[in-house]
Amino acid sequence: MGRPMARHVLAAAKPGDRVLLRNIDRDGLEPLIDAGAEWTETVREVAEASDIIIYMVPAIAHIRATLDGPDGLLAGVTKPLLVVVSSTTSSQEVRDLAADLARDTDGLVEVVDAPVSGGAEGAETGTLSVMVGGDDAPAARVVDVLSATGRAVHLGPLGAGQIAKACNQLIVAAEIVANAEAAVLAERSGLDVALLFDLLGDGYAGSRILQVKAPRFVAHDHSPSGPAKFLVKDLRAFAEEAERVGMNTLSVEPLRAVFTQLTDEGLGDQDTAVVQAFIEQHSEVPSA
Repeated sequence: MGRPMARHVLAAAKPGDRVLLRNIDRDGLEPLIDAGAEWTETVREVAEASDIIIYMVPAIAHIRATLDGPDGLLAGVTKPLLVVVSSTTSSQEVRDLAADLARDTDGLVEVVDAPVSGGAEGAETGTLSVMVGGDDAPAARVVDVLSATGRAVHLGPLGAGQIAKACNQLIVAAEIVANAEAAVLAERSGLDVALLFDLLGDGYAGSRILQVKAPRFVAHDHSPSGPAKFLVKDLRAFAEEAERVGMNTLSVEPLRAVFTQLTDEGLGDQDTAVVQAFIEQHSEVPSA
């Protein structure tokens, strides 16, 4: 996700802007570097040279792992810095991170959350939905930068982006499970799954999930893209927010159970479409 997003940000950069990159390694980043982005060896270098840092990593723990030590972010903070959390996490984890960074930098670091939806396809085409949460002024800066990657909208105070993403992930999980069940039932009943999904796409069942995942269900292609295991933490974030606001939920716990169990059974690194295989493995083969 981060690599194509960085490409769009770089393409939209104004004269004099610098786009710095930091990853575990440089693998796959050479085209960006050739186009004008700059590779950095440490997060400290990024902090020293930047006024905005965008984190696109799996979880808040991966952000916190970059903060301390002589090469960490905190060592490089000498001026105001805006940290953007584009990872999907809980709203409380973002607020906790913001409080810790403000405390440890005497207020020099502000945090805005800006998780995204649209998958690898949206990141490549620059059509992501970017859900921004934070104070008005820093959030406006983030909207300006991340509009290069899709549609960026400021939804409310810090954490609002993560609440929006939790809502998104609940809907995504429900649609994936429903489409997977439909695919298995249709196939076992002798229907042409490709023809069925093409038809359903023109009715009320049509959705972006159906459009993207239908070819995978037809081909039983569960090769890695968006790992199914990530939905475990995403649905936990929804459940925690629901509990905070006193909401009685109907679907989140059954969905959490599905993705937790398939992850425990070793399927979590596959694409979310692997729910299809999970259903098949737990279904009796009909007798002839």
